[in-house]
Amino acid sequence: MKPLDVYSTFDIDIVKARGCDLWDSFGNKYLDLYGGHAVISIGHSHPVYLKALSEQIRKIGFYSNAIKMPLQEELAFKLGELSGYTDYNLFLCNSGAEANENAFKLASFNNKRKKIIAFKGSFHGRTSLAVAATDNPSIVSPVNQNAQVVFLPLNDMEAFDAVAGDDVCAVIIEGIQGVGGVIIPDPDFLKHIERRCLKYGIILILDEVQSGYGRSGKFFAHQYAGIRPQLITVAKGMGNGFPIAGVLVSPDLKVHKEMLGTTFGGNYLACAAAIAVLDVIRDENLIGNAANLGVYLGEKLSHFTGIRDLRIRGLMAGIELEEPCAEIRRQLLFVHRIFTGSSADKNTIRLLPSLAISNREIDLFIHALSPMLIKEDEIFYNSK
Repeated sequence: MKPLDVYSTFDIDIVKARGCDLWDSFGNKYLDLYGGHAVISIGHSHPVYLKALSEQIRKIGFYSNAIKMPLQEELAFKLGELSGYTDYNLFLCNSGAEANENAFKLASFNNKRKKIIAFKGSFHGRTSLAVAATDNPSIVSPVNQNAQVVFLPLNDMEAFDAVAGDDVCAVIIEGIQGVGGVIIPDPDFLKHIERRCLKYGIILILDEVQSGYGRSGKFFAHQYAGIRPQLITVAKGMGNGFPIAGVLVSPDLKVHKEMLGTTFGGNYLACAAAIAVLDVIRDENLIGNAANLGVYLGEKLSHFTGIRDLRIRGLMAGIELEEPCAEIRRQLLFVHRIFTGSSADKNTIRLLPSLAISNREIDLFIHALSPMLIKEDEIFYNSK
């Protein structure tokens, strides 16, 4: 038997990681500006994180949710304090797709409806209903097409008003569209959605799986708009590599015993990892660092030609070039040993580094990128 061949992979074997750095099996060092799809929030192999996991595994690694787990209570308390959602409740699961599946279920249990509004360019996961609400027909199988999902243009209030009514169960929207190319919803659009949802009893789901956990320079990207959705889904940076996800649930929503469930969600090791992440984010002011470094990155990139658009909020960056970015990403990886990400837009480089990144790592990226984008007859941009 061998692994199912469904991933496009680079022929690189990473064997060690620390901070923003990676090493392959030949000892070559790489700069990680992608964090494994925004998963690495506090840096690889952070000592606080390693200590928390190693101490926990010596005690107990797993038991089911049939018993009380004080670590879940500690995690929920700290997440509420740091995010500002102290009055919400937390359901723990294992992945962003699973979090969105449970959010849909909670919404439908509460208003007894089926119709879902999602947005063009969206990505919400690869499980049954999550993938049906993802705007990528190539990953939606026929069995997933039974869901009642309507896709609307992002930031189009008129199109939204034409569909949003008392037959809609839920609206799901990303705090920032990640796979779509780091597309940022307009704050006025988010406020408009919230008002419309409240008017018609529609449940608003904010998918913060990629844009949450401080990446945007606020704990959640939707907080730039000053809204409070009934459901917020989180994953990726929540565990810094350990699989954990969750749904933040408004106290206004009705929940009863056995409504939701999971075998592995909220296990001891996952909670230990997630608590360590929150402690590091708080103690090292990583949300503030993300905000500041996003501004720094934008200032550096503003000197470049060959860039059609810059979409940066904190340490979630989309660099849209005037041509497809594949060759530039290839050179960054194999010549300069810098990992970056792609997106659904073939021209857009996506950066999702650790929130603990420094000016130094950004300068290394700028120095590598500049010869590929600045013409020879222009003044060479000195990033030092």
